[in-house]
Amino acid sequence: MPTRATTKRYSLMFLRIAIIGQAVAVFVQAITAGLVLSSPHGGALHSAGSYTLWVVVVVHVIVTILAWRPGGGSPKPIMYAVGFFVLTNAQVALGIAHVEAVHIPLGVLLFGLSVLQLIWIWTGRRTPLTASA
Repeated sequence: MPTRATTKRYSLMFLRIAIIGQAVAVFVQAITAGLVLSSPHGGALHSAGSYTLWVVVVVHVIVTILAWRPGGGSPKPIMYAVGFFVLTNAQVALGIAHVEAVHIPLGVLLFGLSVLQLIWIWTGRRTPLTASA
């Protein structure tokens, strides 16, 4: 039977994997956004990437909830993940509606938030969930 420390360690590992996946998906979206402007097939890649990003963000929310339960730490990481999920939903809706004036700045914001989450999970500026692990 795994100990509580082992469970926390695995929770942190899965949380890191989820955040890395999310950051990679957002980065790929930035690349495909450039392809939209320069290639006739860029739109299809950007659209496929947006739905992939949505799935990755849902997985991030689920992993964050599951990582929080064994540790019993603060629910702040869950709020960050849910906030990112809400922004991603808005981003997908704005992209489908072709509202580039808001879609592009929101994409830049999502990219910045992904980088911040990566920094928080890998450095000493950890959230209460990761600090307890």
